[in-house]
Amino acid sequence: MREFLETIEEQLLRLSAEGNDTVALDDESVEILKRMASSIGNSGDRAGRMSRRAHEKKEENFVDDVEEVKFLSNADLSESIMNQNKEKGAQAGRVVVKRSFEGIAPIPNPTPFTLPDGDKVVRWNALRDIVLGDKVCAQHLKPGKKIVFGIGNLDAKIFFCGEAPGADEEIQGEPFVGKAGQLLTKIISAMGLSRSDVYIGNIMNWRPEVPKGNRPPTEEEMRYCLPYLKAQIEIVNPQIVVALGMTAVNGLLGPDPARRMGKIRGHWHSFEGRDLMITYHPSFLLQYASAAMKRLVWEDMMAVMERAGMAVSEKQRGYFLKSK
Repeated sequence: MREFLETIEEQLLRLSAEGNDTVALDDESVEILKRMASSIGNSGDRAGRMSRRAHEKKEENFVDDVEEVKFLSNADLSESIMNQNKEKGAQAGRVVVKRSFEGIAPIPNPTPFTLPDGDKVVRWNALRDIVLGDKVCAQHLKPGKKIVFGIGNLDAKIFFCGEAPGADEEIQGEPFVGKAGQLLTKIISAMGLSRSDVYIGNIMNWRPEVPKGNRPPTEEEMRYCLPYLKAQIEIVNPQIVVALGMTAVNGLLGPDPARRMGKIRGHWHSFEGRDLMITYHPSFLLQYASAAMKRLVWEDMMAVMERAGMAVSEKQRGYFLKSK
């Protein structure tokens, strides 16, 4: 129970860091929550503390009511999800999240595609045209918004993989251009690189639909877009893929309820025969801006640098360490 709630809390804190102070749930979840309301609230356990923080946050950040959606606090979300799993007889610990509101077109199986022969530029341009012309991707865009395709150096050794576009990204059609993206740019710069030296892509090609704020993509959404991400990785052929946040990890490796960010980050994994480093999403650092948290991410980046054959200076090794 504790580990499950910690996992939910990590996700909620990440959403909060992106500017979300509410979570959208469907009517069934609301009914389940009502039945379980007596078990939540003023208790002294972790869920109770999460609920109080969520209430304080809501007082600070008023959100206009949206008629089609009911908004619930962080603790309510955790309890609702757990009880959805129990009622549906799901495997213990497995998270089942339903769509937050009606009206979203169903996600089909991935669309088969074939890239032409040629060099990286030819194949990348062909893939970009396919993605930007994908009818399923376009169907899920808000009016006037853009499909988001990867960008960067096609000969990059390092491929940064995020999760889904946000508000800034769907406007510009480029990944990681908002606040989290600005922080990622600073991290890349601290490594002695620029955005033009690396490649940056996302699990998702569109911003998941929700009336207000952001939400993590569903398994179906990630499954549809994953072949496009794999094709980008194949074209760029990086030595290292860096997964930014648990959603990116789940998109690349498949969901695993037992997976914990605190245990898997900072260790080498494998994806499609390539080195995979897992670290926190930049938006998580926007929430937890402590030197200790920055140091964890920076240690991950130094490991990436060393694996890529880059020199790590003594100055770089000292970033975010406490002064003696």
